Amino acid sequence: MAANVRVRRPATPPPGLSHVVPSSHKYPPIRQDHLNADERREAASKGYGPGRRTHSSGGLNITSGEWKLLAVVLLIAIGVRMFRISKPDSVVFDEVHFGKFAARYIKTRYFVDVHPPLAKLLITAAAFISGFNGDFDFKEIGKAFENAPYVAMRMVPATFGVATVPIAYLTLRALDCRATTALLASIFLTFENGLVTQSRHILLDSPLVFFTALTIFFFVGFSNEDKKEPFTEQWWTWLILTGLSLGAVVSCKWVGLFTIATVGVCTILQLWLLLGDLRVSPRMWARHFFARAVCLILIPILFYMAMFQLHFAILGSSGEGDAFMSSEFRQTLGHGMEDTYSDIALGSDITIRHLNTQGGYLHSHAHNYPGGSAQQQITLYPHRDENNLWRVTNATVDGYEQYDYEHKPIVYIDHGSRIKLRHIVTDKALHSHEVRPPISDVDFQNEVSAYGMTGFVGDINDDWIVEIEKGDSSDKESRKRLRTLRTHFKLRHLNTGCYLFSHKVKLPEWGFDQQEVTCNKNAVKANSLWYVETAAKHPQLPADAPKVNYKIPGFLSKFWELQRVMWTTNAGLTDRHMYDSRPLTWPRLRRGINFWVKDHRQIYLIGNPFVWWSSTASVITYMIVRGFLILRAKRGYRDFDNTKVVKYDSLCGFLFIGYCMHYFPFFLMGRQLFLHHYFPALYFAILLNCAVFDLATSTLRPKIRLQIAAVLMIIAIVTYSKFSSLTYGDPWTKQKCTNAQWVKTWDFSCNEFLDDYSQYSGVTVPTLNRTTPMATIGGEPGGRAAIVVEDKLGQDGVAPPQDEQGTAIPIGAPEPGRDVFAKDKQKEIKSQMIALQDVPVIVDEKEISVVTFEPTRGAPEVVAEQKEEAQVPEGSVSGTDEPEDQAHPEAVNIPEEKVEVEVGEDIDAHRKSHGPLDHEEAIADQVAHELYPEARDAE
Repeated sequence: MAANVRVRRPATPPPGLSHVVPSSHKYPPIRQDHLNADERREAASKGYGPGRRTHSSGGLNITSGEWKLLAVVLLIAIGVRMFRISKPDSVVFDEVHFGKFAARYIKTRYFVDVHPPLAKLLITAAAFISGFNGDFDFKEIGKAFENAPYVAMRMVPATFGVATVPIAYLTLRALDCRATTALLASIFLTFENGLVTQSRHILLDSPLVFFTALTIFFFVGFSNEDKKEPFTEQWWTWLILTGLSLGAVVSCKWVGLFTIATVGVCTILQLWLLLGDLRVSPRMWARHFFARAVCLILIPILFYMAMFQLHFAILGSSGEGDAFMSSEFRQTLGHGMEDTYSDIALGSDITIRHLNTQGGYLHSHAHNYPGGSAQQQITLYPHRDENNLWRVTNATVDGYEQYDYEHKPIVYIDHGSRIKLRHIVTDKALHSHEVRPPISDVDFQNEVSAYGMTGFVGDINDDWIVEIEKGDSSDKESRKRLRTLRTHFKLRHLNTGCYLFSHKVKLPEWGFDQQEVTCNKNAVKANSLWYVETAAKHPQLPADAPKVNYKIPGFLSKFWELQRVMWTTNAGLTDRHMYDSRPLTWPRLRRGINFWVKDHRQIYLIGNPFVWWSSTASVITYMIVRGFLILRAKRGYRDFDNTKVVKYDSLCGFLFIGYCMHYFPFFLMGRQLFLHHYFPALYFAILLNCAVFDLATSTLRPKIRLQIAAVLMIIAIVTYSKFSSLTYGDPWTKQKCTNAQWVKTWDFSCNEFLDDYSQYSGVTVPTLNRTTPMATIGGEPGGRAAIVVEDKLGQDGVAPPQDEQGTAIPIGAPEPGRDVFAKDKQKEIKSQMIALQDVPVIVDEKEISVVTFEPTRGAPEVVAEQKEEAQVPEGSVSGTDEPEDQAHPEAVNIPEEKVEVEVGEDIDAHRKSHGPLDHEEAIADQVAHELYPEARDAE
């Protein structure tokens, strides 16, 4: 059947015209910048809305107007952090340590610190360029700077603090937040009092926070490139920069390991999602894995090790850190040990070192134990000294005469040899008996002492049995008899069976803080092993007798040894500090840190309460909302099909992971912690706070959103200004200080400030540690010297009113963190030191010294007349980590003949900076009242 269908054909072009193609507007070509249906579906599953395939490097779509706005914010940040950075012109808080480390670098003297070297090297570079010669010692808080470019050194952390502000802005923009949100974050960081305070001084936390922020920014840029197209040039650039930044953050402080953990968790998640993507072949997945492993693991490790290589290259001279390193390590620090004879026999003069601890050499000096047997002390001393020399002699039996080692055949020291060790300088024998040690007072520990006199051969308690434990594999003879540096041995006491033993227990001040040596019946093997380090030439040895020396370690050996020392010491910082705090109190901003007090001014590390508390509230809000969404998903609700929910869940979840990784690990640490340890976590909390703001205002018009942000910025700035006097150390009044104590645990001392701003003009005398009025005694022309004492009766004979206490807890003086590596050097004792007077045995007690002075009318100076010591049990005093000269006993009002003034190392110690009254000073005041009841009655 024929179909009656008419087919329409294209119209014939007019005669004389060529064939015309259909117009392009009817069939437009597919644009390459639009997403197709599958790509839009995939973008929606990842939280991205439909749109064009426009993508700038790292996902940063910054307009020219934003760059101008960011430049304005940067100028504001510079003004906030650089404002009067030269003030105060004295040492603040831990500038005591980090300024000193810069001086050590410049002097090339080896030191040890618990932190990696990068931030310290950057500060040192600024000091070196500015002409610092390393002579200023940064000894104590409040010491005025002299010939030290402290402004240039402070500029380094301040610059890092300024640079953190634009990094935060760019990070939030790369996370697809609005410009208003990024601006809000940058303002919050600019006016955060705690970050400002920390960045204005020679401290390490500002570089740490900067490199943390920089790492997160680079990783976000890499992740954006990874979503676009992997293995491009930009993809590799962002990935390598992330690795370098990871190396930098962990090279500032080990807290940077938490940043590595944050990036590591997110990287594992990326690889897990790639593994489930069927479009990614196993070979492609392996490329992703190895690229990340090389850039995010290998590069940070190499960067970290390179910083220590530079550290070792600079510190090539012997210094205060020598005692904490092995003898092999010390061989690389300039003055190494000379070659020594390897054979040891009766009559050899030797030095003996403890193997397991870094306590040092078996040592004795002309000072007796204050208790027990009252015989001469035996200790471990970390430095080379003539008091470390011992002579090996034979143990006499029933009057058997001493072996004539100079003329008779040489007798080597074998396993089982019975010997005596004679201290060469004092001519006393190493001795032990059934007397308890002064510190380790337990039944299985015996005291070890030096006993005897010239011409006295000793008794059986001087005899020791040599037990060879191990020899060197390259020297077979070292397994049979004592050989220098090669043989590890134990010394068993013949009479009691105990072993010569030492452990990391320090003697008190009467023992010069040297390490205790005992004779232990239940000795741990590792702590009872010894070896001979040096042996002088024996009279019977030939001139060409073999010599030995330590093996020079390579970089890796030195690197690993230093890491072990840093780790062990860091974990051992468990003593309490006046201003330490626990992680649970940080998000609530329960307490700050007293940095500096002087001239009626104070620098106190406290955060911006509005920024701090709102950030904590945002973290809690995210946890609650995320938990609620999980419960809804369990009930069948499909909230995560919403692209907006997915976007903000990914954004806030990433920042929440960073917060958790930088906060919760501190709960596992037993060491002393401070508020500034929370700063990296605070950075993530502030970004999360702004991300929550971005979500909450996502449905509002831009103008309204900007108005809300402006209100929040104004509140942050006003709050910042309210506490700015504590940030900059500016004059403040007692009334304003009291009004600013919103939380009763904020223990900045309002009584340190004056009543009115006009009183600050002409103030030149440092503030004393007092909350009561002061009076001046003396000072008449031609009479006695002027002394400032506590005015308990008033100048007119009427007791003045007591100032109200402005806080609910005791107030302490500013005190730096603990530097365990520098403490031992202050307690060194050489052979020439004079004998101490008899002092009582004090175990686990603090000493607070009080010196009384008797002023004379005919002399211009005050003369010290009497020194009395008052012991206070440690349980009654708040523990600190620094020497007791940080605390100052409080003066009392007594008759004119005897007026107490506080002292430290000398009479001029009262010129040191003072802080508010602390626990120890309160105890000292109580003890002073007990010693001088007439002063108490006068009240």
